[in-house]
Amino acid sequence: LSSCGMLQIGASIFYRPKERAMHADNARVNFHKPGGDHMTLLNVWTQWQEANFSTQWCYENFIQVRSMRKARDIREQIENLMERVELELTSNPQGDDGICKSITAGFFYHTAKLQKTLDYRTVKHPQTVHIHPSSSLHGSQPRWVVYHELVFTSKEFMRQIIEIKPEWLVDIAPHYYKKKDIED
Repeated sequence: LSSCGMLQIGASIFYRPKERAMHADNARVNFHKPGGDHMTLLNVWTQWQEANFSTQWCYENFIQVRSMRKARDIREQIENLMERVELELTSNPQGDDGICKSITAGFFYHTAKLQKTLDYRTVKHPQTVHIHPSSSLHGSQPRWVVYHELVFTSKEFMRQIIEIKPEWLVDIAPHYYKKKDIED
């Protein structure tokens, strides 16, 4: 649930004032988690929750407090809907891999693979794409990724990216991916 709320506001979470750009960049890097942007967003949520949803904590960490409040509102709305339809709210016992698999299940059609040219190519409808500079994965080169959205500025960029294992695609979406799709 927390990931859903954070994903809705993901691109607008961090702010970077010109006069304190270096401090803001350092604060942002401190939130990075292995695996990608979804894990980073979840880390921000968890730390904000541990700080009792503090406005001061947001200012100190260069986090948009209004965006965080919106994420909390979205999370509460989803939680209320789950209660109304009597769905049980449980934590993921599989840790980070389980979270990444869940995200992959929701976005399996947004998959890209690293090419020999060090660009990424979307898997099912081949298109050259790149990791957005704001991504926690920018500068690294995971072989396989799932992304939330594509944005076009100077070129086509993937935003909100996680690293995945290609075999997850065949397990999660056998109707969409076959073994040949994930072979090198």
